[in-house]
Amino acid sequence: MRRHWRAQRALTWWLLLPWLLVSFGVTYFARELDALFMGWPVGFWVAAQGAPLVYLVIVWAYAAAMDRIDARYAGGSADGD
Repeated sequence: MRRHWRAQRALTWWLLLPWLLVSFGVTYFARELDALFMGWPVGFWVAAQGAPLVYLVIVWAYAAAMDRIDARYAGGSADGD
């Protein structure tokens, strides 16, 4: 069980890195990446529309990786001992 939790925590930390970059990095630089489209600035709009897509990919990656981790360590007890 200890190896299962260690793998799960490692996965969580590695997936928090892209979350952090998208949440703070892209929105921080959105002003510099700004362009005008028909007279309207679109940098923040693109960041706001792209971030949820990245979050969905992160959730999908977490679910797929956790399925593999759970299958690898399925021999452990189910009651958490």
